[in-house]
This record gives sequence, C-alpha cells and structure tokens, in this order.
Amino acid sequence: MNYQVLARKWRPHNFTEVVGQTHVITSLTNALKHNRLHQAYLFTGTRGVGKTTLARILAKAMNCENLQDFNPCGQCDICRAVDEGRFLDLIEVDAASRTKVEDTRDLLDNAQYAPNQGRYKVYLIDEVHMLSGHSFNALLKTLEEPPPHVKFLLATTDPHKIPVTVLSRCLQLNLKRLLPSEIFTQMGFILGQEGIAFEPEALKLISRAADGSMRDGLSLLDQAIVYGNGAVNNDDVHAMLGSIAQQPVESILHALANADAPTILNQIDDLSQLSPDFSDLLQQLLQFLHRVALVQHVPTTLTHDLDVEVVAHLAKAMSPEDVQLYYQIGLLGQKDLELAPDPRSGFEMVMLRMLTFRPVKGGETVQPIQHVAPQIQQRPQAQTPHISQPIQSQPASVVSFAPSFADNWETILTNLKIGRFVKEFAKHCVLESLDESQCRLNLDPEKANLLDPDYAQKIEAALREMFGKPLKLSIDVKTLATHTPAQQVVQAQENRQQAAVEAIYQDPNVAYLQSHFDAQVLPETIQPI
Repeated sequence: MNYQVLARKWRPHNFTEVVGQTHVITSLTNALKHNRLHQAYLFTGTRGVGKTTLARILAKAMNCENLQDFNPCGQCDICRAVDEGRFLDLIEVDAASRTKVEDTRDLLDNAQYAPNQGRYKVYLIDEVHMLSGHSFNALLKTLEEPPPHVKFLLATTDPHKIPVTVLSRCLQLNLKRLLPSEIFTQMGFILGQEGIAFEPEALKLISRAADGSMRDGLSLLDQAIVYGNGAVNNDDVHAMLGSIAQQPVESILHALANADAPTILNQIDDLSQLSPDFSDLLQQLLQFLHRVALVQHVPTTLTHDLDVEVVAHLAKAMSPEDVQLYYQIGLLGQKDLELAPDPRSGFEMVMLRMLTFRPVKGGETVQPIQHVAPQIQQRPQAQTPHISQPIQSQPASVVSFAPSFADNWETILTNLKIGRFVKEFAKHCVLESLDESQCRLNLDPEKANLLDPDYAQKIEAALREMFGKPLKLSIDVKTLATHTPAQQVVQAQENRQQAAVEAIYQDPNVAYLQSHFDAQVLPETIQPI
C-alpha cells in the first residue's frame, strides 16, 4: 500500500482551497481577470505557507482551458496534467541542486521555443536564492525581456540573498505566517473528511507547535495519528511533543492574578512530577501575557485567538501595569533558568519575583516582616558612641503633604507638581516672601539665562493648585544671601566626598598598605557610600 501523507494529499489545487493568503490570492485573481500577468513573480515567506503551491496553481490558471471565476477548473486536460506532474510546459527546477551557471544556461536555451500544450511555458524555480552569482547573471537578461510565451515563477524563503537586480525584475508577493486558528480549522476539516476522531484541545496544541506553517502542522498531525493509534488525543499529543498541558499555565496565571503564592508553588510541584521543560513553560506564560496585554489595550485584536475566553478573563483579572511587570520579569528571567542550581528553582524564583515586586493595590495589606536580632557576643570597644535618640523601625506609611506658607522653598519645591526641566530651573531660586496673594522668588544671577516666562507661568499655576489661592509669582534676578536648593545639593555632595576621602586616609588598613607596600591612594577614585 502506498500511503500519501496529509500534507501532499490535501495540498490545494485551486485558489479557493488555499488557507490564509487572501492578499496574495486577490492580487493573482485580479491579474488573471484583467489579463495583466507579470513576466516574473517572486513568492516569499517562511517554510510551509504555500509558496510552491500557489506558484503551481498560478501556472495552472495561466494555461487552464476553462477558468471558473478566474480559478483553474481542475477538469480540463491541462489541469489534470499539472496535478499529475506531466505537463510539459511547466518546468520545475530545484535551485538548491542546480546551482551551476551551466545548468541555468541549459534551462534557458529552450525558452525561445513555443509551448507544447498550453498558452505559456512556465519556469518554476524553487529556493531560487541558492543559485550562484553567475547563474543569476545568466538569468537576468531572459528575466527582464522573456519571450511573450514565457513566465517565471520564483519561490524563496530568504529573499535577502537574491541580488537586487533580480528583485527589481520581479513582482514580489509576501506570504504571511498562518495563525494558529487557521491551522486549527483546516486540520479539523481534514480529520472530518478522513473520518478520524480527535479532541479539539489536541489540535490546538498542534496548531501552536506548527509555528505558522501549515505543512509542519499537517506533518505533526500525521505523527499524532500514528502515535494515537488512529486517533488524535490530548494526552497523546502532549506526550508526543514532550510539552506540558495548557491548563497548568492558565492555573498559574490565575493564581498570579490573585497573588496566591501557595497555589503557584503547588502547581509547580505537580508539574515537576512530569519532568517538564521549565524554559518552555516560561515561554508559554510570556505568550499568554503578551496576548493579555493586547486584549487590554485593543480588545478586538485577538478575536480569532484559540483561547480568547481565557485571555479575556485574565485581561480583566490583571491590571495593565501588572501584566507589563510580569512580562518584563519573565523575559529577563529566561536567562536565570540556565544560571539557577536547577530549572525548577529558577522558575520558582521568577514567579516569586513577580509576586514580590507586584504593586500593592488599594485595600490590600502587606504582612510586616519581623526582624529578630541575633544574640551575638560583641567584642568590647574602646569607645561607645552616644546615640541621643534611638532609631526605631516603623512601617512605611503614605504621608499626605499639607502645604503651609511657613514652609521653606526646598520643601515646597519637593511637592510642587511641575515638570523635570521646570523643577531644575526652580532649584536655582530662593524664596524671598510668600503669602496668600504673592510669591516672590530670587534667581541666582549666574543662572539668569535660564529665566523663561513659560517656566514662570507653570510654577505659578502649580503654586495656585498647591495652596488653593490665586497667587501671583514674581521672579527677580539678584545676588542671593543664602544657598539655592541646587547649591545645597552640590554642597552636600562635596561634604560627603570630603568625608569619604578623610575616612580613607584615616583608615589603619590603608596606612598599613602605604607603609609596607608603598601603596598610593588615588583621591579621584574614592566614592562615598
């Protein structure tokens, strides 16, 4: 018995049977309709999306004796000859095995002769990017000015390797990767026609594993049928692909949305019994989070997604900020799996990191962490520093700032709602006076070039909003008696740097190294901690 694989048995024979390439089919049927066929077509796209298939259908349509709505009829002698591989005027060439210039010249020597059966003599060159440079040069002249009865159909997975001189002579048609939903629908139709039982969840998993290629999907489907002894079952497909089920991924994401750490760890513990690929598991989580983010911002984006209901539910359960945070942590955590002691612990730390850095929402409470000071015996010290006021650890709380006219300019500036550049300008001012009707600022004369009326308007508007008063702002350039906030920051940095330098020079270890090893201190390398 000669078994024919599904990818060959169900290869489309006309435009209506092609899945997912509507934009290309529209261009080709319109060209046939208006008799505006180009001399050379270049079909590009990833493997298994239909480049060679569409080229054969187009060659058939060019020569069909009885086009049906500009679609090959499939019944005439020419259509049957093309389908059976015996149409003399369709010359198929595998460029990967015929790369030499002599092969190309031999191929083009017969181009001048009229076709034997059809209207056109069609040259279909597959994987055309594999031709040598000399072969492309031999092809150029004929490709640009072919005889009226000759058409070229080129197919490639890597158009970047084709010389631009060849590209400029072709009409390029880019085939897109197929959606999982399109592959799922086609496989369901094929299994229905073949009378093979299947589970929808198994087909969903195969559709995702196909990675946009219909041929790869049908090859996996063939394997699943054999593995499942004539049926396509969910458990068999999981075992065949060596992947984990989709359900644990959804459960982990639901637990993540609820900040339920015990459930997440229990799910990971259950999965570890199946020896999963935790890297693949993290990638599935990232794919889900990506689709959730798309639905949150554009709800109509994933109308054809296989898991649209689950994704929509997660989009409502998670905030957009959380989704972005989880995705970034998961993305960066992929490399941690290789560095972790084992993949499971690395995956657990990624999930716990998501929970740890998750922003606390209103109404949620954070359990305080109690620090227990270890009882250690300290060595007696020569001097015990006197601490006037003990430092007590207090839980962080949100402090509501209440503006007061008695506040200094630095305090007001810290809470003023203005832009970064405006705030930098305001740091070079000092407050002269402030009351319910007027605010007077003095600007450092050295920064007078920064004075901008737009800055003054924004500061005045922010002061009015803060104090709730119709304040008038005036800014004068004059010599200052006190330091501006910007100068205070610089002074504080200089003091810290000086203290760090003095600490290094007074350190006994440094002194020992200087005296015994002739070491030198480089002051410019000292940085305060």
